[in-house]
Amino acid sequence: MIAADGIAMLELEAEGFGGRTTLYPTLIWDAESAVLIDTGMPGFLPKLLAAMQEAGVPPERLTALILTHQDLDHIGSAPDVIRSAPDTLQVYAHPLDKPYIEGELPLIKTTPAAMAPILSQLPEEARKQLQAQCENPPAAPIDSLLEDGQLLPYCGGIRVIHTPGHTEGHVSLYHEKSRTLIAADALVCADGTLRGPIAYNTLDMEAALQSLHKLLPYEIDRIICYHGGLCSEDARSQLLELTKLSPSAGADQQPAK
Repeated sequence: MIAADGIAMLELEAEGFGGRTTLYPTLIWDAESAVLIDTGMPGFLPKLLAAMQEAGVPPERLTALILTHQDLDHIGSAPDVIRSAPDTLQVYAHPLDKPYIEGELPLIKTTPAAMAPILSQLPEEARKQLQAQCENPPAAPIDSLLEDGQLLPYCGGIRVIHTPGHTEGHVSLYHEKSRTLIAADALVCADGTLRGPIAYNTLDMEAALQSLHKLLPYEIDRIICYHGGLCSEDARSQLLELTKLSPSAGADQQPAK
């Protein structure tokens, strides 16, 4: 866990979707409020609560839960978080992903057809577990809808940036006080190096790359990526270079010169 300025990048070890990885939800807090951004996979509540306690923020302090988009590794433990938090908790999502998160529509990327190539590569036990999660995904009620440019009144202000592409209702967030961009899956990070969106799980690559331009107006000191973690060295300069990527590029490609 990396924490500073009332913001912590939580670290959740995960296994699934083809291997072992680390997911990085974000926790932001001050004396009046505490905001959790994304929740990890189903069954991750104990890991999530332990990471929050390490930051000194128990679930009883949660004011808001922001779900950046519909993917299972982001909303998986949302129902458990909601049950652990006060009744006054506000749950936020973008309207375009709301029906998927609430269970009205099946999650786009975890349908049987979409998951077949991944499931076929897993050991039997892991395959059964992931298949069960995909066939019975969690559903969470959304209290408030996010709008592009909206300023949420928490922790000195959290700006909503609609960054479609990874999903249609994907959002990134900018914490004004710490000058931190919470990219969610709009970007990935590899050993501190910022990369573009991952092509194979991005629904609209052209839109995803265009969304990167919407991040440039912000004064960014560091970027938290849900996959890969923290980018703090020349973060804004790295982002600027990524806006030069062509629509056919992805996370493993470099900006055009």
